[in-house]
Amino acid sequence: MNTQGFVEADEIRTRFSRAMSDMYKQEVPLYGTLMELVAETNSTVMASDKAVSGHLQRTGEIERLDMERHGAIRVGTPEELATIARLFAVMGMQPVGYYDLTPAGVPVHSTAFRAIHEDSLQASPFRVFTSLLRLDLIENVEIRQRVQAILDQRQIFTPDALKLIEKFETHGGLDAKDAADFVEQALETFRWHHDATVTAKDYQRLHDQHRLIADVVAFKGPHINHLTPRTLDIDMIQNGMQQKGITPKAVIEGPPRRRCPILLRQTSFKALQETVAFTDQDGIATGSHTARFGEIEQRGAALTPKGRELYDSLLNAARAELGEFPSESNAEKYTAILEKHFKDFPDDYAELHDKGLAYFRYFPTQKGIASRSNSHRPSSRQELIAQGHIQYEPLVYEDFLPVSAAGIFQSNLGDDSQAHYAGSSNQAEFEKALGQKVTNELKLYADTQRRSLLDCSTILAVSPLV
Repeated sequence: MNTQGFVEADEIRTRFSRAMSDMYKQEVPLYGTLMELVAETNSTVMASDKAVSGHLQRTGEIERLDMERHGAIRVGTPEELATIARLFAVMGMQPVGYYDLTPAGVPVHSTAFRAIHEDSLQASPFRVFTSLLRLDLIENVEIRQRVQAILDQRQIFTPDALKLIEKFETHGGLDAKDAADFVEQALETFRWHHDATVTAKDYQRLHDQHRLIADVVAFKGPHINHLTPRTLDIDMIQNGMQQKGITPKAVIEGPPRRRCPILLRQTSFKALQETVAFTDQDGIATGSHTARFGEIEQRGAALTPKGRELYDSLLNAARAELGEFPSESNAEKYTAILEKHFKDFPDDYAELHDKGLAYFRYFPTQKGIASRSNSHRPSSRQELIAQGHIQYEPLVYEDFLPVSAAGIFQSNLGDDSQAHYAGSSNQAEFEKALGQKVTNELKLYADTQRRSLLDCSTILAVSPLV
């Protein structure tokens, strides 16, 4: 609670994240199995790999590991997107990054709502990847008009949730009772409903256009379609899923396995087939819908623009050599190609640091603190590092990869849902719908790195480091 009696946004986000996890565990029982597998795997890694456990201890990430997860939703209209942004703002979550998924045949563009300061991320790293359906990419005019008409009829937020959002915006916060009510009411937007809002015929037409269009349009709201815990070894998870009778997707999305993980690697199990009652079925659930799935991620170092350029070039080269979309039929071949190309990406933190390929966080050492009164102490960043007065740790990547996200969408929707769209990236249109600009994620990492250097400067009593 702050001096005005308001509950901190970080606390509201933490409560909401826990409530979302509890709800999803009830809706998708295999999620509970995944959480157990992730906990077992993380314990094994920390016990056997002192370098990993030491990094987590030094950065404080060990304190957030068990609660780290991200969700994903899909909304249908600009109005829904703008209001979901207001809802997330109550929890201290801002839109970060712009993602165009049309290259993978998915008619949406997206952002990630999350906290933007390292202290808030430490308190709760919960994120929600939020996609907006692009109606302009539905070429069939009749279907596009029908989709618009269906979406115009629905309200995905409870009246009380809207009132509490307005109260937060008017007064600048929520008290303890309002915060508890907000979590309860906001959760309803993300709940799965077996009752569809369309007839079976309408659903099939939407589904034939694209499975994701049916998922966005045919239901009461943007049900959470996956909730993703963080693991320390995704390859161990991939094998562990099979041992628990869960069939994982064939290809782990993102870079290949490395000694020094970078960016993001993801895997998942196939989407669930869930019973649905269409509006012309008298409440009897005789239909079915396939969309929601289980996902796990392993996070590595955030890359600088130089690092991202190298990453993108190597990934594009690997995919070009493969010549087709990575799938179960070519998984082994793709993995070998990917590993071959990524030999050109340094796999050593010191080299990543010195070549400016990744972002780092800097910490003063006991030796550095003890030498503050020494007039001959080093004063530059390079000298302070070389003489052991400062140490650095890679900044964890907090965001998503467009290709990785698209790959997860595509693999779980099914290969037969592949489509091609003439539309191109349109960040300006997305931000217009959102009602605000998205934050550039690379700037956030640079800011965190800079703040850590300034903290070192203050503690070690040297001129501001750069």
